[in-house]
Amino acid sequence: QTPRACSDYWSEYRHCRSLWNRFHHYYTYGTSPSCYQWKEDYYNCKACEKSTGGEAKQEALQRSERNRVAEQRKFSPVWELRRDPPSDWHLPLNHEKPQDS
Repeated sequence: QTPRACSDYWSEYRHCRSLWNRFHHYYTYGTSPSCYQWKEDYYNCKACEKSTGGEAKQEALQRSERNRVAEQRKFSPVWELRRDPPSDWHLPLNHEKPQDS
């Protein structure tokens, strides 16, 4: 059993190669996205379905999924979540006084 359906890997690959995603990735990170792993995972998934070298291919798919999850976890959130509202949240806003920066 593969971690995802093979069509999911192909959809992710097509999304990765799309003009919109390439533009967004270049704008955000300054580099073009690498879509190789999605394509490789798709071919490994298809090989698992055909059961040619299925055990090794399945292990490669699971390792790839673990790497994706680990990569997502290494980024820290940009904003610190607040636990309580500000103490003066109920007061009207003062539009005349400039806000501290």
